[in-house]
Order: sequence, then C-alpha cells, then structure tokens
Amino acid sequence: MVAQSYDLGDVPLQYGGTLPGARICFETHGTLNAAKNNVVLFPTWCAGNHEGPRYVIGKGRALDPARYFIIVVDIFGNGMSSSPSNTPAPFDRMRFPHISLLDNVRLQRRLLHEYFGIDHIRLVVGRSMGAQQAFQWGAYYPDMVDAILALAGSARTSPHNYVFLAALKLALQSPVEWEGGDYAVNPEQSMRRFRLTADAWGFSQSFYREGLHLDMGFDSTQDYLDRPGPYPFGDTNDLLAQIRSWESADISDNARFNKDFQAALRAITARTIIMPSGTDLYFPPEDSAIEQAHMPNAELRVMPSIWGHRGGSPGSDAADIAFFETAIAELLEDA
Repeated sequence: MVAQSYDLGDVPLQYGGTLPGARICFETHGTLNAAKNNVVLFPTWCAGNHEGPRYVIGKGRALDPARYFIIVVDIFGNGMSSSPSNTPAPFDRMRFPHISLLDNVRLQRRLLHEYFGIDHIRLVVGRSMGAQQAFQWGAYYPDMVDAILALAGSARTSPHNYVFLAALKLALQSPVEWEGGDYAVNPEQSMRRFRLTADAWGFSQSFYREGLHLDMGFDSTQDYLDRPGPYPFGDTNDLLAQIRSWESADISDNARFNKDFQAALRAITARTIIMPSGTDLYFPPEDSAIEQAHMPNAELRVMPSIWGHRGGSPGSDAADIAFFETAIAELLEDA
C-alpha cells in the first residue's frame, strides 16, 4: 500500500482559471481483474487522506482486496493531491484556485481511464465529502457506475450546512498568527479552534450526554476540550481549500443540469444507498430523505448511531462500522 500520483498537466477548472501541473494522489488495494469489472472507487473526505478508508479495507472485510480492486483517491486540497501546501507560487496558499467537486470527479475519471484503462465502476463509496463526490459521479457519469453508497453526505450543500462551514472558516482564519494565510508555521490556534467547532457539530448531544467523550480517558468535559495536540487535520490553507469545495457542492451546478437539482437527482440511475447517521448535525436524515425521493433507484437507510457525523467513521462504534460494511457488501453482491 504505497501512495502513488498521476500528473494531469494544466487543468481548466469549472469556476474559472487553470490549475497548472495538477497532480492526483491515490492508493490501491487488490488487483484489477482481466474484465476490469471489480473496481471500487473510494474518494476521501475533508481533512482526511487515502489512509483513512483503510479501516474498512482488508481480508474478510466488505472491501476485500482478494475480490475487489479498490482505488482510494485523494480529494484536491487535502495535502496529497494538488493543494495550497504543495503547489508552487503563484498558486500556493490562499492563492490556490477554487476546485469544485465536479472538477475532482472529472479528474478522477481521467485517472481511471488514462492510467488504468477503467471505464466502469462497480461501486463508488464515500463518506462526508466523499459521499458528495459519489453523488456527483452518479449524476455526471451515470453509465459508468453500478452502485453508490453515500455515508453521511449530500448531493448539495444545504443552507444550514453552509452556516456550519462559515463557522469552520472563521475558526481557521481568526487567529492573529494565521497572517492572512501567509503564515510561516501552521497556526496552532487555527487548528485548536477548528477542532473545537468540529467537536461541537461533529458529535451528537446524546454522544456527550452518555459521556462517550470521557471514555477517551478524560475526567471532565473541560478536560476533554483542553486536550493538547497533535491536530490531525493538516495545513490550514488546505482545510480552507477543501471547505471552499464543500461550500459549492451541488450536483446540478453545471451546464448539463443548469441547476435543476431534481433533474440531476433523477439522472442517478445506479442502485444507491443513502446512509445518514440518525444524529448527524451536518447532513441530517431529513435532507437525505428529500434527495432520495427524487432518485429512481435509491434507498434511505438511516444509521442508528449516537456518534453524530462521526457515525461509521474510523474509530467510531463497532456496530456503526458493521452497519456501513453490511451495506457495502450488499451493493457489491448485487452489482
């Protein structure tokens, strides 16, 4: 499991401008079969990278490399694929261009076709921003995708979700040491405030009420909030680039659908399981139900979790992860 990268050259972007010398990073598990029909694509989530999905990949798991060829692809802006932190001036830091989720999906499509010769995907599975990319795959390339599993994500960023993202941006940009994005050292206060905002929104009220945060070895809620780093979120400008992509997420905001959101949802013909966590404050089940109602082959399957947005994520409740993996296995067998 060694991360690889593919050079894409100068890439024109959906919302204008060009990303020069674009590079997409990825990790593979398993072997591509001769028919090239065992492909699973797993885009990464905000503040994560290709290492994150390893928790559901392995021998005997739903994503078994002995059966499937799993490609975990890094979202642009996460510090692995082209990002503010690894792109030379004048496109570095806050000057990094706006890369949409459709840009991500188009470039993932190039990776699959040009590097692997793959033109069909058995399953696109994603969590959070990875789920947003999975929806975009289903709408924009419906003939390429057999099945989709969208865990804790949406086809379009809702107004309430947008407000949450504004809080994240303020947390990252408000410390003095952020220096307008031209800091010499990644500002610790930005990371601390980002984590506090994520702590407030990322877990449910029941998670805290039942003291699950204290099970991590803390004596009080304040002790939990005062925990020191390290902060596993990456570079501040990278986080802001990913948030910008998240803010503009909308599978219908392109020339194909002209912002007709219902038409874009109807275009997703792949068998789809939309899996919100029952207590997610980012992507509540009510929003998922609205989207599912316009999709011709979609099921709403709510995860009965008290972990909020973190339900089914690495390190969360084992029952939640098993719930997620059961759906993966089901979709792969049906496909």
